[in-house]
Amino acid sequence: MNRWKDWYEQGKRDYQRALLDLEHGYYEWACFTAQQATEKIIKGLGLKLGVTLWGHSLLEMMKILGQNISIDDEIVEWATLLDLYYIPARYPNGFASGKPADYFSEKQAREALHAADSIIRFCEGFFSQSS
Repeated sequence: MNRWKDWYEQGKRDYQRALLDLEHGYYEWACFTAQQATEKIIKGLGLKLGVTLWGHSLLEMMKILGQNISIDDEIVEWATLLDLYYIPARYPNGFASGKPADYFSEKQAREALHAADSIIRFCEGFFSQSS
């Protein structure tokens, strides 16, 4: 049983959560949740294509998928940006002092959501194709 759709649907739900984080000023969580949403959707795409992806680096997953499909440089750049939000957005020891909330801005959160949306739309182009 191929569960790509479960990964895709949870990723879309996580993206909606990231929008709520932005709306309520939890910018660090909007950044992290955008990364998580995108990770799940990329893993769903991998499953749809018959490739099981492990780990959390969106860039590494894109490199693996790039062996099977063509991926624009812009999509890879967005993946690289979102990778930066996997750990520092959650842990105070990601910085010399302060908490993650001190370091993340609305601008960064909006950019993270834009990056996630761009990658999600890219992936959706493959989900709509029959297997």
